[in-house]
Amino acid sequence: RCRTDSCGEGFITGYYEPVVHGAREPNARFNIPVYGLPDDIVSLSDGLYRALDNDKISARRICGYELEDYFTRAEIEDGALQGRGLELLFLDDWIELFFMQVQGSGLVQLDDGSQVRLTFAGKNGHPYTSIARLLVERREIGPKKIDMERLKTWLRADPERGRALMQENESYVFFRLLEGEAGHDGPLGAHGVPLTAGRSLAIDPIYTPLGCPVYLVADNLFTGKGLHFARLMIAQDVGSAIRGPERGDIFWGTGDIPGLYAGTTRHFAVFIILLPKH
Repeated sequence: RCRTDSCGEGFITGYYEPVVHGAREPNARFNIPVYGLPDDIVSLSDGLYRALDNDKISARRICGYELEDYFTRAEIEDGALQGRGLELLFLDDWIELFFMQVQGSGLVQLDDGSQVRLTFAGKNGHPYTSIARLLVERREIGPKKIDMERLKTWLRADPERGRALMQENESYVFFRLLEGEAGHDGPLGAHGVPLTAGRSLAIDPIYTPLGCPVYLVADNLFTGKGLHFARLMIAQDVGSAIRGPERGDIFWGTGDIPGLYAGTTRHFAVFIILLPKH
């Protein structure tokens, strides 16, 4: 068993699938578009290894005979993609859209009583900037107090200020719809199969092959509440912030409770990667 402060060089965080509210057509309440992947994006790298390219521009847009940087988050939110028929759905909350993009998927409860899933389709190519890190650096929230709920509270306290902070993360995620059987069993990971709560792990595929079993060990999970975590996981997903040989992101499931788990999972851990004999 390892101690919280000296559990090797590995580090784990958590993610989840948020549940948001939306509509297929815009109206007075639902007027924030969720965009599908535009056809003028030219990817400069393999999306599977997007963490490797997070510090530089990884996609451009076709502009005549040249390639230019794609629109930033602020430009897209200000209407750069309007009128192109890219709207998949419409939400009622900028903050929930932002966090759905950070998580890479979402379960949308539609105003007609049905539900659909959204899964990651691509990015605008701009580097990802952690707004939580910005708040810590600016001493708005202490490093030991920052979590997803405090971050959302800060954003909602002053919507204009919160919107400006979110736009400092110029990275923007596009989605595709998973309807019917395609989204029945949960969000899809980069491995192309539905994620399993508490068993699916996002990794850096440069160091850990997708599909590999990973035995993960951590003490005092969830901000020191004494839970000893030792479990066999499967590497099924990737993420822009998941970079390094012993770096993982645990998928906790769908909804508010998994969201609380995800928001408080920041811990040292031991990774034991199981590779097949050849």
